[in-house]
Amino acid sequence: MATSRQPGEFDLAERTARFGEEVIRFCTEIRRNAITSPLISQLIRSGTSIGANYCEADEAGSKKEFKYRISVCCRESRETKYNLRMIVAAAPDKADAARVLWKEADELNRIFAAIFRNTDDSS
Repeated sequence: MATSRQPGEFDLAERTARFGEEVIRFCTEIRRNAITSPLISQLIRSGTSIGANYCEADEAGSKKEFKYRISVCCRESRETKYNLRMIVAAAPDKADAARVLWKEADELNRIFAAIFRNTDDSS
């Protein structure tokens, strides 16, 4: 499933990696306490898992495996949106930065949902 990319082409692997990095940076700026600590851990897991699963999808050996990994990307991006909402409930001062990340997670979710819908199940 791996494809070679030309310079300047849309690179979803790079985009998801940068998103994961931004999630990590965002989380380092949140004051840790009994409420935020578990939320931060969950957000880092879901936010970085999107790119990791996309890399797995990109190297999938079958269409079935590819579609499964893309479905995981969809779930993780939805979970990231939810976790960002919970972070804002616990740390309202982070709402503006969280909103930017939420929008990117939403866009990634839409991209992966479209890929999932357009993937033929036959392998």
